[in-house]
Formats: sequence, C-alpha cells, structure tokens
Amino acid sequence: MTALVTLGGPPPALDAARLEGKQERLFSILRDLGEVLVAYSGGTDSAYLAWAAQRTLGDRATAITADSASIPESHKRDAAEYARVCGFRHEFIPTFEFENPDYVKNDKDRCFHCKDELFLRLEEIAAARGVGNIVYGVNKDDLGDYRPGQKAARIHEVKAPLVEADLTKAEIRELSRVAGLPFWDRPAAACLSSRIPYGTPVTVETIKTVEAGEEAVKELGFRQFRVRYHGELVRLEIDREELPRALDMQMAGKLTAIFKPLGFHYVTLDLEGYRQGSLNAVLRQANP
Repeated sequence: MTALVTLGGPPPALDAARLEGKQERLFSILRDLGEVLVAYSGGTDSAYLAWAAQRTLGDRATAITADSASIPESHKRDAAEYARVCGFRHEFIPTFEFENPDYVKNDKDRCFHCKDELFLRLEEIAAARGVGNIVYGVNKDDLGDYRPGQKAARIHEVKAPLVEADLTKAEIRELSRVAGLPFWDRPAAACLSSRIPYGTPVTVETIKTVEAGEEAVKELGFRQFRVRYHGELVRLEIDREELPRALDMQMAGKLTAIFKPLGFHYVTLDLEGYRQGSLNAVLRQANP
C-alpha cells in the first residue's frame, strides 16, 4: 500500500488510514482500465483524477480539456499549469456546443448537451488512438444534485472512478493536500454558462461579459463567489465569510464601477451569499 506523506500544516480531520484505503482503491480501478482519456476541467476533482491516472498508468493516461468559450481563460491557464506541475500529459480540444440550438436555449438539460458534446469528441479521439476508456471527475457528493451531465456520461459509457472509490469532495481535497498537489484548496468552479438562469439563451457575448466581471472581482481579492446574470441586473453571490467585506460602502462602489461599464443597470449583492448550484433552486421549486 502506498503511504501518504503529510507535507506539513494541521493534522487532517479525516481518518488517514480510511482515506489511504480509498486512494488505493482508486489506483486499482485505474490500473485495471489499462489506458484512459481523462475529461479534465482543471477543477480539484478532475485534476486529482488526472494525477491519480498518471501515477498509476503513466503515459497511458491523457488529460483532455475542452477549449470552449464557456470555460474561463484563467481556468484554462490553471489547467495547463497544474498538468505541468503534476507531470501528466495534457491536451486541449475544441468543442462546439454553441452550435447546438438545444444548448443555446438554456433549458434544464443544458449541461447534458455540453457533456454530450465533450464526450462525443473524446470518443472520436479514443477511437482514433485505440484507447478503450474515458473517465471523468464526478464524485460521490455530486450524485445528490441535479446533474444532467451524468446522463450524458451513462450514454457514452464514461466511467466515474472517484464514485467507484467512494470518494467525497472533502476526501478528494484532503488526499490532494496530503499529496502536495497545488489545487487541493481551489475554490469550487463551474462553466460560465451556469451563471445564466434557465430559459435565458446562452451566448458567447453574455458569458464573456460574466467572465470579465468575475476576473475583476477576483482582482479585488474575493475567492469564492459567482456573478449571476439577470439581463440588466447582475446578482453577486459572495461566500458568507467574505460577504461583510463586500457590504462595505467603499467596496460597494468598486463593485459598481466594475459592472456598470459591462452594461448592467443594477448591481446587487445576494444576502444569502454564495451557494453552489443556486440556479437549480427554480427546478426544485417547479418539481417539489
């Protein structure tokens, strides 16, 4: 069994022996697959999976990132940097979800059409290279949320090794921290299209406006937040721990100065703060 070596910092709150067993289970699952393409967004889960695949399979594992307008340019840069630092093979491929009217109309199945496009492109690459397996970074916690992308994974027979190894988000972060991986505490991330309410068409222009706003907010030092697009109104979700700083009048002026030039008439702060998948709340209300 491969020992976990703590690189410093506070002792982990999670049981180390249990986590080591889960990681060994993940290594075994990947080893049995023999050769894989990893759908790699650069987020903590897919980055940990790509690292684990490289550790067990070496050059028989390739991490592939979609070069899509819906992924912030800063996330693409991070994905490339993590791959360089961690030493796994990495490529970008173009995807064309914005050419699909069913994606652009942005109904509750938008994420399905995005993942369907990605997995279709990965299937083409796998077939051309003779690679028998595609894997992606869904974890055990993701199974409880509305995730239509998981349906696309089932259709394309994309495997979920993190789920098979019974790994949660917190456990993946801890294993990444112990291994000294630079993305272990990376804020939760999602594609830019997830900032647009269902029913509002998703366009490249709209999401690039959101991206510009988010990059500017990041420059102010905020770490976990979302810019939610509501036409002429922007709704900022900022983590509750950081929210008091945003409620300062001087900071409010800086936020207004960011978003008014981007075309928003109204700049608002959501007093509930940041919560992952908040736009899915309308789906739960419609289907109690």
